[in-house]
Amino acid sequence: MMISYPGLSKLKTKPVVYEDVIAASDSGTLEQLKELSSKRKAIEDSINASTFITEAIAREMSGGLTSRCEQDIQKLEKYLPLLNNLIHHIIVNAKSRQVMYWITEFKLRWSSVLSTPSLFPFQGPKLYQVNDIYFELGMSLFLYGSLLREQALEVLSSDLVQSATLFRKAAGVYSYAAHELNTNLSWTQERPPEAISGVLSVMSLVCLADAQAVSARKAQENGSTGGLLAKLHYGVADFLVEAINILQGAAKECKDISPRFLDFLLCCKTVHELTSYKYHVQGLRTNGNIGIGIGILRWALAKAKKIIPKEESWRLVYHQVIGELDGLLQKYEHENGFVWHEKIPFVDDELPLPQAVRIVSPLPYHPQKWERALMFKL
Repeated sequence: MMISYPGLSKLKTKPVVYEDVIAASDSGTLEQLKELSSKRKAIEDSINASTFITEAIAREMSGGLTSRCEQDIQKLEKYLPLLNNLIHHIIVNAKSRQVMYWITEFKLRWSSVLSTPSLFPFQGPKLYQVNDIYFELGMSLFLYGSLLREQALEVLSSDLVQSATLFRKAAGVYSYAAHELNTNLSWTQERPPEAISGVLSVMSLVCLADAQAVSARKAQENGSTGGLLAKLHYGVADFLVEAINILQGAAKECKDISPRFLDFLLCCKTVHELTSYKYHVQGLRTNGNIGIGIGILRWALAKAKKIIPKEESWRLVYHQVIGELDGLLQKYEHENGFVWHEKIPFVDDELPLPQAVRIVSPLPYHPQKWERALMFKL
């Protein structure tokens, strides 16, 4: 049972025409800059919904891909190698004042999906402008990771193995982006949450939590014991605890992070903790420790009922899980009262909780770079 945070790929951006900013010294370089602009425009048109091509034409242009998400992933995979090549040549010519001037003229503008919503939505999303080519790389990678995550959710109902792999791939992209931005992006301009290395690290952990949740579902289908399922779900919660701690630190750096995102993480963490407790107490009951199991259920439910998720769809999942534990508690209390008569520990007593086990890791992202010579007028 998973709680989703939809819309992470719903970024908006303003056009970038590279050949209007950078002066090429030969026709080959000019053509490559135009190709870079063309690849980016394909992404702009898609995420800005500024093109009206039919589904049939979009499918033909993508080589037969039917998913809009997969089509956008393909566009980014054509754009990012060209962008990496440009960044490489900018670094090579970093001592040139002319190149440094061009960089400040890019006027790279992106919206945010993780910032606090505007009080005036009719004005459209706020656009953050950061004149740094690494901002473009970071936002493109965030979009790429979000689309991979979206694709993982698309295939979740049909292929658990592929879904978990896509979540791990997205985690690798976010992790790489976090390292690149922390190392290279200027700190002098206001940035959206998506361009904060800490937030990108959080997204990587969220994707790992998703991948482990899918792996737990696969383990359940394969008939794994409740003890293993308890450890796997507690491992999901463990990923999210780490993410929450990092996000709270990132919030000091970026004041625009939406409280809804933290609410999402807290809700997910609690759902997987409760699911873990369910399997854990079932194992305790099987081993003759029903009293301890009842104590854990009472403690867990008392804590969980203090939290009320703000999103209606999250509340439905949350209350369903709480309902399952309530039913299990009533069943065990009734059974203990008539059969076992075991002593039930107080809430304040030290209770044996599940052990967190992590079984997934990011699939490392290795950026592609089309090594083509670029000659600038310096």
